Amino acid sequence: MGTDYLSFPANFYFVFFFGGPGSLARSPGDPLAELITTYNELNGAFIEELAEEPSPLEFMRYVARNTPFVVRGAASSWQSNQTWDKEYLVRLFKDQAVNVAVTPFGNADAPTDHDGRIVFAKPHEEDQDFEEFINYVINQEKSKDATSEVRYAQTQNDNLRNEYFPLSHEVPPSVPFARIALDRDPEAVNLWIGTSRSVTALHKDNYENIYVQIRGCKHFVLLPPCCQPCVNERTLMPATYARRDHGGLALELDEASNENKDRPEDGALHGVPFATWDPDHPDTNATPYSHLAEPVRVTLEPGDMLYLPAMWYHKVSQSCPKDGEGFVLAVNYWYDMEFSGPLYPLSSFVRNIGLQTTSTVLQRRADRMTQGTSNH
Repeated sequence: MGTDYLSFPANFYFVFFFGGPGSLARSPGDPLAELITTYNELNGAFIEELAEEPSPLEFMRYVARNTPFVVRGAASSWQSNQTWDKEYLVRLFKDQAVNVAVTPFGNADAPTDHDGRIVFAKPHEEDQDFEEFINYVINQEKSKDATSEVRYAQTQNDNLRNEYFPLSHEVPPSVPFARIALDRDPEAVNLWIGTSRSVTALHKDNYENIYVQIRGCKHFVLLPPCCQPCVNERTLMPATYARRDHGGLALELDEASNENKDRPEDGALHGVPFATWDPDHPDTNATPYSHLAEPVRVTLEPGDMLYLPAMWYHKVSQSCPKDGEGFVLAVNYWYDMEFSGPLYPLSSFVRNIGLQTTSTVLQRRADRMTQGTSNH
């Protein structure tokens, strides 16, 4: 039967993005497929590495192209990269409680199977003594314990300038080239502490993100906004991990989700739109477009700086070197994206068409299966 693409009666969408009659000859009949493959041909699945921080003008060129880059060692001289070891952190936060996310598998804010359906799993959150928290993280990493619950500090609520305020003076308040180019200060500066057992599921943010690695390594898998048709976005019912009376953690549907759990569409009223396709497991939850995605992969080591453009999908995992302290620590700066101009409306356009296309294709598949069954 061939590939399950959706054929459009006209090439309007393709012309909308690329224009010109010469390009139309290359279209196989599906503008979304052509959009993704053309992007891949023009950009490639690699990330540019810079020898030094860009000037504000050079940075704006990357923002205008919505293209990531990494600067190796850009933050090596920061005070944070010299002093933020366990001993220093414990001394600074002695007898202080911090917010800790707790999950059984390191899967906070991730699509997770629950009673035969996929839900959006949020972590259990509780306050813990910082020294107790960091000792737990380090002991789990060094012992390679794969059975106990996973704890990490992962709130994305400007926590470096609030909960971890004593550390905020030891990193720049803003990244100079980004502040000057974007003409704004960061909306949030976030700190992340965890281990190799946690994974951040594929998602996107409406921020220009400057990511700085301080301890351990972060492994990014990146996809541009035009790959929305590849990620199998679904509206998922939200659920939250809760501690059981007899120990352990269990997923519980949020109250609004529980009221609508029997609706035919997951979380139709109170759901969370989220990608359910994992580029590291490409055959699971795939759409007809997933095989066209060419993920960009980059590893950040201590001192490295990544520019992650607004609306880029990213999955993030961690690792700790054998001779390291046993925890991963990073800081990122969120700058509000510019919603005027073409990026946001065109990305929204691709999303809307992608969702309609995927829904139509899945319905056609279901209809063919039904017809095949009735013919036997």
